[in-house]
Amino acid sequence: MTDPSGAIRPGQPAPEFTLPTGPDEQVSLADFRGRPTVLAFYPADWSPICGDQMALYQAMRPELDRYGAALVGISVDSVWCHQAFAMSEGIEFPLLADFEPKGGVARRYGVYGADGYAKRALFVLDQQARVSWSYVSPTDVNPGADGILDALDDLSSRQQSQTTEAR
Repeated sequence: MTDPSGAIRPGQPAPEFTLPTGPDEQVSLADFRGRPTVLAFYPADWSPICGDQMALYQAMRPELDRYGAALVGISVDSVWCHQAFAMSEGIEFPLLADFEPKGGVARRYGVYGADGYAKRALFVLDQQARVSWSYVSPTDVNPGADGILDALDDLSSRQQSQTTEAR
């Protein structure tokens, strides 16, 4: 099930994936089970808006850590491009290469654009890898971090309520 933007909707299970994060390293969605996860799809390394967006997410890592949340960036660029971009911009969270087949994961999340790039889209997944919140931003707009933090706060509140009810 998708929303009007084409992205999968909150409440849906997040599609599984395994993508390279380096020439000899891979990351799977399953690696993040048991903790909230933020998936930040973006069009391309080196574009000004993408650089600002990923730098913002790097700066907010302490806040994500407060929620115990993992963060990954995903674009159709190659692992080599990601490595150079991360080194240049000081990005320490994984940048995943949705390179071959090009945009395969972005397509499963409903955020592969007709222009051959991933749309600028955010997904917050709960501990069971279900979509808790999603947002597709216009390509020329940095979506910022407020929506992510609000979604993580809501997820944390729901988890605390469930823990209280279970007692």
